[in-house]
Amino acid sequence: MTSEARQRKMADRIKVIVAETLEKRIKDPRLGFITVTDVRVSPDIREASVFYTVYGDDEARASTAAALESAKGVLRSEVGKQTGVKFTPSLEFFPDAIPETAAHLEELLMVAAEADAAVHQQAAGATYAGEADPYRHADDDEASDDA
Repeated sequence: MTSEARQRKMADRIKVIVAETLEKRIKDPRLGFITVTDVRVSPDIREASVFYTVYGDDEARASTAAALESAKGVLRSEVGKQTGVKFTPSLEFFPDAIPETAAHLEELLMVAAEADAAVHQQAAGATYAGEADPYRHADDDEASDDA
């Protein structure tokens, strides 16, 4: 087993290698505007999960996934050449759910902002049920003692 620090270093290195190779060597027309977002390596450094996002619609995502699958061998050999490890990790590509999660969070924040605005609007015209300041103060105690 390897240390977590070595896993992180290897994951960072694989991320850079895959991104550079996709940019410079892979000339597949199906490959869309892709960003490698994260790489996770197994504890024995035999498997690497590469997470990516693609700018575009579902068709662009599907064609990019097919292009990555066909370029997997070239990418793995490049990782092996540049890392120099005894066993080159196998690569698996996964579309990252960050854009969908971010859109969902933006939607929830918008709903919360609308609810806050409604509460603020309701509170703007409201009046106190009793006194404006219902707490006792030292000045009030002195005035009641004098009487």
